Amino acid sequence: QVQLVESGGGSVQAGGSLTLSCAISQNIYCVGWFRQAPGKEREGVAVIYRGDNSTYYADSVKGRFTISQHNAKNTLYLQMKLLKPEDTAMYYCVVDHPRCTVALRDGHFAYWGQGTQVTVSS
Repeated sequence: QVQLVESGGGSVQAGGSLTLSCAISQNIYCVGWFRQAPGKEREGVAVIYRGDNSTYYADSVKGRFTISQHNAKNTLYLQMKLLKPEDTAMYYCVVDHPRCTVALRDGHFAYWGQGTQVTVSS
């Protein structure tokens, strides 16, 4: 069983920044972040393939969010800048997908974290 511990969520004003962290108990190659706002479908935010550091981003966050990893610490990060009210959502760390190139689109990850809330006020 893979353990995921997320942290870093909070409230911020529009234009501000937050960094989310996810400690992963095992070394898994395809990892990422999804989000879900109330009344909306879940949305893939960013995915990284730890083998070659390939990254994939939703169009809505490109240029503002950066996904990265610290291999030695087995920790995944999501640096979020220029936050907008529409970024408000519960953010989930997700790990273990058989095909990382399509993971952002289909969201079929084996493990999901408990979620961390991000709230952006205007």
